[in-house]
Amino acid sequence: MAFESDPDKRRAGLAKMAEVYGWDVADGDGDFFGYTVEHLFGDVWERPGLSLRDRRLLLIGLMVAEGLDDTLGIQLDSCLAKGDLGAEDLREIVIFLAHYAGWPKAAGLNTMVEQAIARHESAG
Repeated sequence: MAFESDPDKRRAGLAKMAEVYGWDVADGDGDFFGYTVEHLFGDVWERPGLSLRDRRLLLIGLMVAEGLDDTLGIQLDSCLAKGDLGAEDLREIVIFLAHYAGWPKAAGLNTMVEQAIARHESAG
């Protein structure tokens, strides 16, 4: 069964992705991309009840717990650039998650956070 694209949801989803990540996301092909843009970003990220900051906090915690370092780096850079979370917020997250996700995961997160902060500070 092929994905049935909705042009309005596609536009809304691409706009939300740009807001979340801080850069324009090129439109793409395929069912997976369609569901990602139109459902995840066009619907789920647009739901009322949680702020963008709340969603980022949840996502960072989940990514740390699951060891999803590749996409975690994107979130860390984006939240600093967009101002959703600051350097001290991220450092506090490391301490908090160390006690719930485990010290080795938090040690890796700490390295990623400090690298993201350094990139952010050197950029501007």
